Amino acid sequence: MTALRIPDAELLPEYEAALARGWSPTAVAPEATRLRHLDAIAADPAAFLASLDEREAKGAPVILPDGSAVPRLPGFSRWIVADGFCGVVNMRWQPGTAALPDHVLGHVGYGVVPWRRREGHATRALGLLLAEIAPLGLPFVELTTDPANEASIAVIRAQGGVLVERFRKTASHGGGAALRWRITV
Repeated sequence: MTALRIPDAELLPEYEAALARGWSPTAVAPEATRLRHLDAIAADPAAFLASLDEREAKGAPVILPDGSAVPRLPGFSRWIVADGFCGVVNMRWQPGTAALPDHVLGHVGYGVVPWRRREGHATRALGLLLAEIAPLGLPFVELTTDPANEASIAVIRAQGGVLVERFRKTASHGGGAALRWRITV
């Protein structure tokens, strides 16, 4: 059964092993993120785990793929588990509004390790996250996908996602075509 788990020291070795196998928790600058996470875990595992729950956005600025720094938004990560670590789902927002700054592609991001894909974990994890974030009071969340990412599109549609626009990612996110989806919370 798929569940969401607050990142913790008990499951950290499985997360670290996934990173060591080449998996990255994000599609935005995946290799840089993977290496940054491995370095942070090696330096201070407890601080790394604490960095995955930034509801007050007190952490360091976020470095975009183009190297520019932007203020951190409130957010948190949950690890997707089912007989071990399967992936991650993240949430970020601006307090008091559903709007996001231009440099943020969406409220929600997720990724499943390749060896656990096609088992339904992303769809179930997104549904569990939507229930968890309902108390934030957002009327909707937005997610983005590449137009060719049929698996992610299916996940979003399965949770009620509606396509709201086709757009081009900014240069800071590598450019290219993208789709923006909206799910009512």
